Amino acid sequence: MKKKGNANRRKFLKNTIAFGAAALTAGSASTLAHKTEAGSKGTTKKVKVLTTEGKVIEVEKTVSDCKIDPCTPPLGREARQGIPGRSFVMVVDLARCKNARKCIEGCQRGHNLAPDQEWLKVYLMRDHPEGEPYWFPRQCFHCDDPPCVKVCPVGATFKRQDNIVLVDDNRCIGCKFCIVACPYSVRIFNWKKPPESKVPIEEYSPEVSQPAQIGTVSKCDFCPDRSRVGKLPYCVSSCPMGALFFGDKNEDAVSNGTETIRFSELIKERVGYRYREELGTEPNVYYLPPVERMFDYKRGLESLPEEKQKVYDDIIYNRNSKKNL
Repeated sequence: MKKKGNANRRKFLKNTIAFGAAALTAGSASTLAHKTEAGSKGTTKKVKVLTTEGKVIEVEKTVSDCKIDPCTPPLGREARQGIPGRSFVMVVDLARCKNARKCIEGCQRGHNLAPDQEWLKVYLMRDHPEGEPYWFPRQCFHCDDPPCVKVCPVGATFKRQDNIVLVDDNRCIGCKFCIVACPYSVRIFNWKKPPESKVPIEEYSPEVSQPAQIGTVSKCDFCPDRSRVGKLPYCVSSCPMGALFFGDKNEDAVSNGTETIRFSELIKERVGYRYREELGTEPNVYYLPPVERMFDYKRGLESLPEEKQKVYDDIIYNRNSKKNL
């Protein structure tokens, strides 16, 4: 009955909202404070943290024993508010990426996506004819000034206080305004019924993005449900090269699962930049230039079928010297 009600609601909204509603902005997020309650049983484990002196140490961390992973996420306005005091950020080290595609596989597995659905894509880039190609991972940038939020007529796409931009599947009517508004082309439309969810979820939360529904929009969500339990996003923990770092800008620390580094020092020393800075969207994903690369770009072609390798011929053989992305 609940699913039927949601479907009827979306149908009603589709029939009543005019195209002029694209100029409307999404409703503001709730200001309710988040309360974390520990379980009755707890286990103690060691975790690595960064001290104020920049040293990595191990400390004991008590986490609740959840029967499912992740723990039950917040619902409603609490999920739209975000995690208080957090300012999540991602750093991509282009010198380490070799198109292993494990980040994509981890994301698909963690979010129950179909094989042809990729929230994270890896492109082959070449900035000018004299330069060598390099691999460029691209996901949602979780902008501080996101155009997608401004055009959503029903508040399905929203910005949280912890930097994360999410999509509420129960509100989404599939108008695709957000897809058109996004200058990075990182959103996908669910044209067909998604795979059956393998996660036992009693009630839907936009933090988990499951179960997805046909006729709605989805994208990279920075895995906020994992952040609540002290875990890295699926893409970060799946990358064998350690090319992806994730952390809290307020704590000035990012980690790839093996290394924990000061965010400010990493960006300063490696001359980090934000993709398409000129757009003014204020993205929260930073890139480290592909200098002194660990792998030749050809390594990223080895595991691809021959027909897929041909897709990159124009870039490799300088048939198109213009920007490739």
